[in-house]
Amino acid sequence: MGDRLMKDTIRKALLAGTWYHASPGELKRQIETFAAEAPSFEEEYKKTLLAVVTPHAGIDYSGRVAACAWKAAAGRSYDTVIVIGPSHRARFKGAAVYGGSGYESPLGIVPVDQELAARLVESGQGVVIEGDDGRIPENAIELQVPFIQVMLPGVPFVPVTMGTQDRKTCDGLAAAIIDSIGDRRVLIAASSDLSHYLGYEEAVKTDSDTLAYLKRRDIEGFYLSVERGLSQACGSGAMAVAMTVAQARGCDETRVLSYANSGDVTGDKSGVVGYAAVAFFRNDESGDERRHDGSTEEGMPELTDREKRDLLGIARARIEENLTEKRTGDTITPTALMKQPRGAFVTLKKRGMLRGCIGMIEPSKPLHKTVADMARAAAFDDPRFPPLAPSELDEITFEISVLTPLREIRDVEEVEVGRHGLYIVKGGRAGLLLPQVALEQHWDRTTFLEETCRKAGLSGKAWKDRDTVIYVFSAEVFGEYY
Repeated sequence: MGDRLMKDTIRKALLAGTWYHASPGELKRQIETFAAEAPSFEEEYKKTLLAVVTPHAGIDYSGRVAACAWKAAAGRSYDTVIVIGPSHRARFKGAAVYGGSGYESPLGIVPVDQELAARLVESGQGVVIEGDDGRIPENAIELQVPFIQVMLPGVPFVPVTMGTQDRKTCDGLAAAIIDSIGDRRVLIAASSDLSHYLGYEEAVKTDSDTLAYLKRRDIEGFYLSVERGLSQACGSGAMAVAMTVAQARGCDETRVLSYANSGDVTGDKSGVVGYAAVAFFRNDESGDERRHDGSTEEGMPELTDREKRDLLGIARARIEENLTEKRTGDTITPTALMKQPRGAFVTLKKRGMLRGCIGMIEPSKPLHKTVADMARAAAFDDPRFPPLAPSELDEITFEISVLTPLREIRDVEEVEVGRHGLYIVKGGRAGLLLPQVALEQHWDRTTFLEETCRKAGLSGKAWKDRDTVIYVFSAEVFGEYY
């Protein structure tokens, strides 16, 4: 180990005043405001939080989402936080550990856990190196420092910057972390934004697919998605390392805490950057009935008739706004249930025939926002149909399917036609069919499985393959015909 790693150096706050406030008071107030706006995670304190994914754009853009990740960690007892991020500016091979004595922000200095930093370099695994002399304005690490100071005051950290994010580097860094932390109480924070500069709807779809791999903790599928360019997260390697370390430490639940993109902040949806807060938990006393997402299929609260009418109204209003280019205003006040993150599909029918259907599987946004966004996408972005014309609106009826979380099954006998929808994944392909489709088409279980495989671009018999993963879900379905 070289003597650079342990020298008494403070890395300066190079991005203060540009990426975040240089004023300590303003910076602290902004983070505290974002944290106050974030959901309460009281129920999650019964679980061990092993790792988070948190974004690193300018704080005005991604700060609200980042606050959700750090709020989930607030109030817990950690010895150290390991922050892993990609190198946007410096080019080098491997993963570089900064071993100076601290990182500065307008709020003061966060000490570096130099002992753990030294262990990581000593473990090495052929990829972990000494590095980062502190003069490069790397936002992936620096943007997390003020959040640590406000949400985990007094906790030291180890900054790790990945120059390469190939499989060898990811596996080596994960192994070095696992080897080095022992029984320390360590939080892994993967610093990453998601898709970059796609149109709004394409970004939402791309990011939803990326988050689905994280939620299922499908590391191999995630790597394949990155290799094929289907996932555009700049910190994909950091995310993979966080998943790998969390799995090794007993992770049995992943939750998407928040999702947004720059278009939600600025209103410019022509080329957006995606942001997500994701948490990896271990249920130390989890029962047999606990699902991988922490809920039971029967335990999802039902919507009231008023909430259903309001959601249908939101869907129609969103399309009318796009057709008329006039904002109708927020005339509906969402209830607490409508504000909960839920996956949902919106189906448009014209004189009883399908006219568009698009949805989001993962519960990454409040339900009322998901319904609004998917209504617009179904009307204008379903590649099977031309964009909806103003003359068609009076002939369109809406159907909304609010989804329960996915549940992986091992035996297809568990599939109940009429109750379950199917989501089938093999390799980099995936297909979904809603519960009502099987009923409308009068399919039996086998046909339902085969048609879902075909929807994924697979052979109809692919559901029998050992490497195929089958998920079921239920849906609360309602529409304007009710």
